[in-house]
Amino acid sequence: MNIKKNMGRADRSIRFVVGAVLIVLYFMDIISGTVGTIGLVFAIVLLGTSFVGVCGLYLPFQYKTCEPD
Repeated sequence: MNIKKNMGRADRSIRFVVGAVLIVLYFMDIISGTVGTIGLVFAIVLLGTSFVGVCGLYLPFQYKTCEPD
């Protein structure tokens, strides 16, 4: 199964920065408990989609933020 990238450079950069900030906040104990755990999971998802370039939520709606081929 070959899934084409559907995220542009700006989208991927924003996700990377937000994910990194959430991870830093979690490990500095600025956010903790349930909110911290949810934030950490969200950060991992953001970083993963940033590296892969594919957002699963964009697929059903055929939404793309990348430049056309």
